[in-house]
Amino acid sequence: MSDGGVFISGSFLRYWRATAVSGLGTYVTVFALQALVVLTLDGTAADVGWLNAARWLPYLTFGLVVGALVDGRRRLPLMVRTDLVQGALLLLVPLLWWLDALSLPALLAVVFAYGTAAVVNMAATMSFLPRLVQRDQLQPAHARVDGADAVSSTAGPALGGVLVSLMGAPLAVVLDSATYVYSALTLRRIEIDEPPPRTGVTARGLIGEVVEGVRWAYGASGLRTLAIATHGWFVGNAVVGVVLAPYAFLVLDLSAAEFGLVGAAGGVGAVLGAGVTTRVGRRLGAGRTIILCHLLTTTAVATMALAGQSPYAAGVLALGQAGMGMAMGMSNSHEMSYRQLVTPDELQARTNTTLRSLNRAVVVVVAPVAGLLADAVGMQTMLVVAAVIFGAVALGLASTTFRTARAPV
Repeated sequence: MSDGGVFISGSFLRYWRATAVSGLGTYVTVFALQALVVLTLDGTAADVGWLNAARWLPYLTFGLVVGALVDGRRRLPLMVRTDLVQGALLLLVPLLWWLDALSLPALLAVVFAYGTAAVVNMAATMSFLPRLVQRDQLQPAHARVDGADAVSSTAGPALGGVLVSLMGAPLAVVLDSATYVYSALTLRRIEIDEPPPRTGVTARGLIGEVVEGVRWAYGASGLRTLAIATHGWFVGNAVVGVVLAPYAFLVLDLSAAEFGLVGAAGGVGAVLGAGVTTRVGRRLGAGRTIILCHLLTTTAVATMALAGQSPYAAGVLALGQAGMGMAMGMSNSHEMSYRQLVTPDELQARTNTTLRSLNRAVVVVVAPVAGLLADAVGMQTMLVVAAVIFGAVALGLASTTFRTARAPV
């Protein structure tokens, strides 16, 4: 049986449901944590920058080693265990708030620990999907997962806005904890035979495996051009991620519910993007599709910057969010499937984690700087800077041979 070109098995459906539900909770939490910093802890754009940096710092600190470790182990048990760890860690946020011990440093410590568990979970989850579906179904499978993520990104911010308005940001985080428990219980029902774990791994051997993963990602695989362009994209995305919440709350004077609806508009765009991405990719190829998405992102972020000049600020900001969501919904499945199709199974976790670790390292470095600059020169100005960065990435990628790239079969 197939659906939208994807072979539907019970195991894939369980994987899809688990990622969809935990993704919904994650979008609620990302919204709630930013609202918590700005509204509950009276934070600034710089504080939001530190929050984002703490979330992604574990990728920089542990990412390369985690990839090598995950490649030598069964991936499904790691997914289940790290889901449970993430759920438990998130419960610390409302607990600290209830004890009147919640501060920015305490929040950053919890977020860093949560991010550490997320690194392991990501490495296992991304490298598990190629074991679950056939090669020719990998891009449609990613598109189906992206479609669920897009729906979550629509409902998550809206739900987060309602929950923050009704019960406050700290308690809204409880929902995400419950979604991780559901994900773990669902994943445990997947039946799959995975290779046995490697034994006798030494520290020297582990270092060698890390080096092998880096060399593959930036050398023999041919992924270097796309990888460097994606690093540049994350520079722009880090700026938007830091600036957007304080821009909405402090400059545009939106309420939590209004900002939640703005975020939901991004999700609607992502749903549309995920719905057409396979057809667009078949017509244009992976390279041109990704470049088109970067150009759409450039236009979308420029639109967000114009919201400060409009009497319909919420609507203009939502339009920009929808455009950026659509671009992300279209591009991700092509980037992920292209990367995984050129990578052998024994290097999947290392390749995914190496590239994602350096992408998140960009966020760790850029986010605090972007927050400080936003407080100094203005949030609207920083959105313009982000649009210029996205435009440069698109033009740079279009000037290389990657523009004609198509996913191997």
